[in-house]
Amino acid sequence: MIRYYCPYCNPKYQFQKQSSKGNLICGLCGEDLVKKPFIRLNQIIALVAASSLLLPLIYTFIFLIKNQINPPNKNYQAKSTSIIITKETLL
Repeated sequence: MIRYYCPYCNPKYQFQKQSSKGNLICGLCGEDLVKKPFIRLNQIIALVAASSLLLPLIYTFIFLIKNQINPPNKNYQAKSTSIIITKETLL
């Protein structure tokens, strides 16, 4: 549904009339009504700004939950095969 509005009148008191030419006019002041766009530029900018703040937070929570379900291996000891290889290279 395409919405029309009068840029000069209060939105509470607006009502639409049709002129003799078939154009929609404001019932209060008689000005032509303007189409209201479905998505405005400031809505796009607000969406980009909100997503730039929320996506890192969501990303952090996903990895926090993932690490709680499958904790990473915390065995930091050197493997015996790597010790043998380093001893052979030194001799």
